[in-house]
Amino acid sequence: MGRVRGKDWVKEHVADAYVRRARAEGMRSRAAYKLAQIAERDGLLKPGMTVVDLGATPGGWSQVAAGRVGPRGRVIALDRLDMTPVRGVTFIRGDFHDTRAVEKLERLLGGDKADLVMSDMAPNLSGVASSDLARALELAELALDFALKHLKPQGNLLVKLFQGAGFDAFLKTVRGRFMAVAVRKPEASRSRSREVYLVGKGLRA
Repeated sequence: MGRVRGKDWVKEHVADAYVRRARAEGMRSRAAYKLAQIAERDGLLKPGMTVVDLGATPGGWSQVAAGRVGPRGRVIALDRLDMTPVRGVTFIRGDFHDTRAVEKLERLLGGDKADLVMSDMAPNLSGVASSDLARALELAELALDFALKHLKPQGNLLVKLFQGAGFDAFLKTVRGRFMAVAVRKPEASRSRSREVYLVGKGLRA
């Protein structure tokens, strides 16, 4: 989702090795490598899986997921910004705060449960740290609520979170609902960024 981006960010972005690699390899974004690295380490993506991708645009995570689950799998993606079609991905344009968008996603699942819910959602940054962290945490909580409702037994969750106020409490909540929980900082994530990814494996009954 959209963020405030200044001249320094643009300069860094253009020079970034993963940005250059994404362009050379035809990936939608450098974020694709974050998912690839986490999925490889934690075994999150396998052929035939049903995957829900929240905050999908521009499609880097969906692209990786579709390639890993293959033609027998399904990827359903949602974002409030438009996304150029990705082969093997069903895209919904809508805001995850809007119950109509969530209901459309649920209809596409057709009563089936997902093997993996993943969220790279982030708010538009205001520059006020306390406000930005609170809104990022809210998105993580929404992703968790959706996962608890729509994951298969033993299903997995991958969600972006920012270190700061509320982080420890959210981590404790996730640990109470999944058999194993890990905090990941993939190599493709910029070292100065406060973002980390929580991996919840094995949804408890």
